[in-house]
Amino acid sequence: MRMGKFSGRTMLAVAASCLIVGILVTASLNLVPLSKATSGQLWSEKRESGLFSASQNSDGKIWVRLAKELTPSVVNVNTTQVVKGRGRLRSPSGEDDPFNEFFKRFFGDTPRQFKSTSLGSGFIINRDGYILTNNHVVENATEISVKLSDAREFKAKVIGRDPKTDIALIKIEASNLPVVPFGDSDKLEVGEPVMAIGNPFGLNQTVTTGIVSAKGRFIGEGPYDNFIQTDASINRGNSGGPLLNVNGEAVGINTAIFSPTGGSIGIGFAIPIDMAKEVLPQLKERGSVTRGWLGVSIQQITPELAKTFGLKQANGALVSDVMDASPAEKAGVKQGDVIVEFNGKKIKSSSELPHIVGGTSVGKEVIMKIMRDGEELALQVKVGELKDEQLAALAPSSTKSKLGIDIQQLTPELSRKFGIKDDRGVVVTGVDPDSPGEAAGLQPGDLILEINRSKVATVSQARRALEKPRPDEPTVVLVKREGNTRYVVIRSEG
Repeated sequence: MRMGKFSGRTMLAVAASCLIVGILVTASLNLVPLSKATSGQLWSEKRESGLFSASQNSDGKIWVRLAKELTPSVVNVNTTQVVKGRGRLRSPSGEDDPFNEFFKRFFGDTPRQFKSTSLGSGFIINRDGYILTNNHVVENATEISVKLSDAREFKAKVIGRDPKTDIALIKIEASNLPVVPFGDSDKLEVGEPVMAIGNPFGLNQTVTTGIVSAKGRFIGEGPYDNFIQTDASINRGNSGGPLLNVNGEAVGINTAIFSPTGGSIGIGFAIPIDMAKEVLPQLKERGSVTRGWLGVSIQQITPELAKTFGLKQANGALVSDVMDASPAEKAGVKQGDVIVEFNGKKIKSSSELPHIVGGTSVGKEVIMKIMRDGEELALQVKVGELKDEQLAALAPSSTKSKLGIDIQQLTPELSRKFGIKDDRGVVVTGVDPDSPGEAAGLQPGDLILEINRSKVATVSQARRALEKPRPDEPTVVLVKREGNTRYVVIRSEG
């Protein structure tokens, strides 16, 4: 008994010692499990412990380690486009050759094709050669070449593109490649340090660092605007590269910059990686993305509007228009309703609604909660399919027309602002300088009654009227200003 008891204790002691030694060796080698992805998932995600321990993160060399670890996973994307145009045949002897007049007289301008090249970035998300980049990097490309950090080059093919979010998935025929794991952009905080890797101006494997300057930025790129703003230096050629957190996880896709000079001034934008997670499975399977459609135009709730519509807080999406025969109309949504919850998800800002609706399966019946006349109602809506000519929900901004004017659905707030006595209609809220609208004399506060002899009462009706082709014909608009109506003729050339 004593002998057996002693042997058991000895074995336990030995096992414990081995376990401790194993942990120490693993820590020294940085052997942290890299993936918690389910089987068959296109990308991988790191565990919350990250790539390095807390002590390693605090020694001042975290960016050095991340650069060494992840730079091999970032690629240079070189695209070629064939641009069609017209050119004039000329003598090879130069401009002064008298035969130039012969070419001009007998051949004139002839159709020609030109090759245009551009550079961008991307990062490997799957060991079998799947690469994430921006749609605008590969859009209309006839050839795509990918160069790895070890100087190997591959021809790439487009697997899928989503212009609405500016995300694209391409693939090269290679295997056992290093990858950039995905993080959680929703957990990203303002002030958090980040690193960008890319190929600005063709300078391969450039690393820059900064912080998250803001989240949820709307920059006018469409109804799915939801950008991360960073002061990490981003320039032309960085598009498609990863924005990384201190755990070595991609939290964004570097996409755009704000710059009056064309160079970085510390204001760059990245697509949240969570948005890529939503579209990548469809891009891989079908090459495109199918989105849910509600069929409403919305705008942001201001404190003044919240008070007008009997809301305790300025939360939700104000319905400024309901499209005919849309899922929203069939569910009973009315102009002036405030959508506060969709499919169990609270709507704090109107910019959240397009993402939530777009990510809902087509044909799914969901509960949508609205505020109407100070009372909360629950409506059942069957989500439709978003077509190219439709929007899941308009972004919280005014509608810019080709005439250089901003138009919005008339609200009590706008009626007070412009002194309009009507309670329904489409109002001009802004006019661009040197635009056709300004040249015709349109002013903010003008109430639009007709466009090209067709009555308009909603923004969607006005938009459809303006989009109808009228070659070589001006646009005739009937407006009401200070109680008087007048026709305004707007010529496209201003």
